[in-house]
Amino acid sequence: MLSVITMYGPMGQDSPERPELALLDLLRAYAHDCLHYGSRRRYVEVAGVPVRTQYGINYRRAGGQSYSAADPQGTPHTRNLGVVMEGACDREARRITRYVATRAGMREPDDVMGRLAFRDTTGILTEEDVTGDLGSGHASEAAQYAGALQRYEAGVNRRYAAFLAEFAPGEEEELHEGILKAVISGDTRGLSEWLDARHGPNTFAGAFLTGAYFAPTLDLSA
Repeated sequence: MLSVITMYGPMGQDSPERPELALLDLLRAYAHDCLHYGSRRRYVEVAGVPVRTQYGINYRRAGGQSYSAADPQGTPHTRNLGVVMEGACDREARRITRYVATRAGMREPDDVMGRLAFRDTTGILTEEDVTGDLGSGHASEAAQYAGALQRYEAGVNRRYAAFLAEFAPGEEEELHEGILKAVISGDTRGLSEWLDARHGPNTFAGAFLTGAYFAPTLDLSA
């Protein structure tokens, strides 16, 4: 089953209200979800039930213990593999969308909401876009949309960008491409070797592995 949704409607008529923004919104979502769908998965059987133990470069033991811990609320950095994978997929989806917008000659809208949406889908949001105030003249629904956009940008994309800058200053795109390859293949050897060559042995585990991953599983049936 496939479901693709855009906030720019109505879609039941010949043309959306803002066809260019609708196209960019749909393209970004489609590219993003294709990357997630293509990410490597691995399952084991536990008591007759399939349990996912690997998704991309993110690992989970059969008992539910996660390889990396959740980031503290409000941190501008990340040590969570879920955030890294989400950020990598969205960075690439935005790059695809930005390429299409450039090739098609699409220009940034003049209105605040249109400008935010264009910058969001193409990955060119500024710091002011993420932290700024929309102003009192905007409807509650628009403010809610912008707030959700800003929270996602700060919680995922900015944290992923900070991770790339921290571990690959001047080589951010090379590391990003290595992460994407590892996510799709499920093989972290090339990524680990790249990181080790720059930061020393076992950089991947040192950055992400949490002690809770090795914690014993509680027997809830006892």
